[in-house]
Formats: sequence, structure tokens, C-alpha cells
Amino acid sequence: MPEDIYVSTDIEADGPIPGPYSMLSFGSAAFKRDKTLIATFSANLQPLPRAEQDPETMRWWKTQPKAWEECHKNQQDPKIALKEYVIWLKKLPGNPVFVAYPATFDFMFIYWYLIHYTGESPFSFSAIDIKTFAMSLLKIDFSKIRKKVMPKMWFDSARKNHIALDDAIDQGLLFCNMLNENTRR
Repeated sequence: MPEDIYVSTDIEADGPIPGPYSMLSFGSAAFKRDKTLIATFSANLQPLPRAEQDPETMRWWKTQPKAWEECHKNQQDPKIALKEYVIWLKKLPGNPVFVAYPATFDFMFIYWYLIHYTGESPFSFSAIDIKTFAMSLLKIDFSKIRKKVMPKMWFDSARKNHIALDDAIDQGLLFCNMLNENTRR
């Protein structure tokens, strides 16, 4: 059986759900359990036809001008980018496992775009949520989980710049540190 490859993924969007709003950018970093970064993939996407921009999300984007500018460079047709993403996922040397913080938000967009543009999801219907994993490791209530309550040794980097690939790499390192701590217990 092939080993699991943890595909840490972060997305940036102009609204809270896919379809009415667009995924602007996404980045994935594929890791082995030992924190070996195997490969990365990222794309900035053209907005969906007839999609809107959520006013609350756009107010937040005004506080992130560098990230906003970054996710609008070299925008690609989502159909082409998502087909290339599926090819990339299938070439990974193991079973791709979706990992994110928060997985519910990022997976919702990735899954919708994969099904809409390619008709398939190499991730199937599942994802690992880093916050939920932290809850189980720290044995505290979900509502109390924040990165600031997590042990500092779990973090290789504290940059959260809302550039999808950077955030995906940092989250992947965090997840691998947590995963490796769990196996030492």
C-alpha cells in the first residue's frame, strides 16, 4: 500500500462559499510524514463567470494589499489550472491526503472546483483539519484551540501572509510536527 502524502493546502477567496464567489488563489505543499517537502503547486485563478465579491470579505482584503496583489498576478483559467492540479496530485509518490487549517473552508473550495472543472477529486471526500488534530493532542475544547495555545515547538515559521503557497508550506510543517509528536506519545 502506498504511503500517505500530506497535501497541505491553503486557498484565498473573495467570499465565504464557492460558486457565488471565486477562489482567487490556491497553493498546495506535499509532505512526507518526516517533513520532507516533495513538491508544491500553486495557481492564481480568473474569477468565476457571474460571480460576486462578498462585501465583508472585500473589506478584509483591503487590510491585505500585498496578498491581494499577489493573488491577481498571472491569473489562469480555472479549468486549465485544476486539470493541471489533478495531474500533479496523481504524480505524487503516494496517496494524497488533504490537510488544512481550517479544512472545512479550504476543502470546500478545492473540492467544488475539482468536481466542477475536472469531474473528480483525488482526495475523495475527506480531509484532515489541523485544528481538530490539535484539539485531540492537547486534550482541550475545540473552541479554545488557537495557534497561540499550541506548543511553540510545533511551529517552524509564524508567517501568515495570506499568500496561499507560503501559508500551505507553513501549515504543512505545523501538521508534520504535530503528527510526529503524536507518534512519540
